[in-house]
This record gives sequence, C-alpha cells and structure tokens, in this order.
Amino acid sequence: MAMPADTNAAGDIFGGWVLSQMDLAGGIAAGQRAQGRVVTIAVDKMKFIRPVHVGDVLCVYTDVIRVGTSSMEIKLEAFALRHRYGHREKVTEAVFTMVAVDDSGKPRPVPQTG
Repeated sequence: MAMPADTNAAGDIFGGWVLSQMDLAGGIAAGQRAQGRVVTIAVDKMKFIRPVHVGDVLCVYTDVIRVGTSSMEIKLEAFALRHRYGHREKVTEAVFTMVAVDDSGKPRPVPQTG
C-alpha cells in the first residue's frame, strides 16, 4: 500500500517507489524461472500512465516473455487498486531484463524448462 512517506513534492507517490516495487516483483518472477539468484541489468520501455495516490494498493503482474542463455525479459504491469477497495487502474508498465548469477555474481545459464 502506498503511504504518505512515499510521496513526491506534488503529493503523488514517487515514481522511484513504484519502480522499486516492480523490481521486487520482477526479481521474484525471474528468480523462480532461473531457480536461483538474479540481478536486474536493464529497464526498458518504462511508461508511467497514471499517478499512484496515498492509500492505493499497488498490484504488479509479471510475464516472462523471453529466456536467453543467462538473461530473461520480464514484462511488468502495475495496477493501482484505488483507495484500497476501489476500481483497478493500470498505472505503469515496463520490460525488465534480469540475469541469472551464481554465488560469485557471475552470469550462469538459466535452466531449461522440462
């Protein structure tokens, strides 16, 4: 839930907070697909569509759209559940590129699905 401490000077939720929540969701999806640690290496096509307000619940949905040798592209869409109980409205979308890494932080292959 977006809280007053997350606002910018205009009183809307700071875009960096939204980006952070999306990075967490993308990391979870990529980590599940990679079966281990992942890091974010790029954010593409980030589009802020509507503001997020204090009291909105941010809902982030993910889709793994491409898997390479060690990298994955994750499409993320964020929706605001207005005032915790109101209607759902799309607020942001982006494509994150994540890389599977080993314990030393070096890229490693993403396992093939079975």
